[in-house]
Amino acid sequence: MKKIISVLLAFVLVFGISVTAFADDEQTLKFGEDGKFSVMHVTDTHLESDNIDASVWLIGQALDRENPDLVVVTGDNVYNDDDAEITKGYITRLMNTFEERNIPVAVTFGNHDSERGAMSREELMAFYNTFSCSVSVDDGENLSGCGTYNLPVMSSDGTKVKFNIWVFDSGDYDDEGEYGWVKKDQVEWYKETSDALRLQNDGEKVCSLAFQHIIVPEVYDVLKKADKTTLFAFEHIFNKGDYYMFDPENVNYGTLNETPCSGKQNDGQFDAMVEKGDVLAMFTGHDHTNAFGVRNQGIDIMNSLSTRYNGDAFSTQYGYRMIVVDENDTSTYATRVVHWYDMVTFENISEFGTNKTAFSVAFNGMFQKYFQNLWREIVSMFTGRTISYPDK
Repeated sequence: MKKIISVLLAFVLVFGISVTAFADDEQTLKFGEDGKFSVMHVTDTHLESDNIDASVWLIGQALDRENPDLVVVTGDNVYNDDDAEITKGYITRLMNTFEERNIPVAVTFGNHDSERGAMSREELMAFYNTFSCSVSVDDGENLSGCGTYNLPVMSSDGTKVKFNIWVFDSGDYDDEGEYGWVKKDQVEWYKETSDALRLQNDGEKVCSLAFQHIIVPEVYDVLKKADKTTLFAFEHIFNKGDYYMFDPENVNYGTLNETPCSGKQNDGQFDAMVEKGDVLAMFTGHDHTNAFGVRNQGIDIMNSLSTRYNGDAFSTQYGYRMIVVDENDTSTYATRVVHWYDMVTFENISEFGTNKTAFSVAFNGMFQKYFQNLWREIVSMFTGRTISYPDK
């Protein structure tokens, strides 16, 4: 039912028909009675046999803690096995976590979802959409990829579209094996739909957030070129010999731990969003050890935590992101990242019962957080540089 309503909403927006007929449907995304709409960003879960138990348990705990109005899952979701039934089993474990709590979930794909295995992107989306919690849309043959769509968010009284969520399939790889990007036809669809939303809103833009897997190359425009020997400066993914770091003159958030891995090609997605002026922020995954944000021409380019748990050396960068919008001022938003090691600590471990995942997170987190903070202090002491900014 939710998928049907989402498609109808998109249809009526494009063709200028009133959307108020859908306002009272309990499945429609809308601001709560408190005027808030909250989104949990889940990305790069990479669920397979070795990590699915711990990861799904932690996601469930996060859902109970946050109770989001919507979850957006942005790719590299599950291991696509040569046996489709195994892949479906992983998806079922993930989706049941949302289904059991009656939380709407929007799904798109990353570079790994269909690079191997028995199921195509279209087959994967069809299976995700067998779950009633899914508000995902298969855009069919109209657009490149599978999983580019928008989800209007109604006002708390249900009378008008108050906000919008963009979801893009940023592809997998180009012909040379480089990472994918949002294609020209998807950009044109965005521009047309943005105009339709504005028309529905009496000529005023409908503010929005965008979600996709692969970060846009314009992230480098607001990083600073650095010498190769500079601590926490990373080589450009394509321009070899060019190194980049946080620019202290820019607005920065979080931690940059590796090269931002954008696509090599660019069909103008970011420029179109600057032109339309409706996107407040773009949220991506893909780069597992990054959890940062930079501001470019009024748009926050944000990388979120990998929402899995392997118990490995990079688990300091595992967790999720929350975003909250207030319908009284949709021109801004609040966001925060929650690391698993901050959600589960030895101080609150009793809340989670005798669970081996909880103990592992608390134990690993205690050491990893200590050494991460120590390293930041050492770098600052000897270089004067800030290598990790407060999370927005």
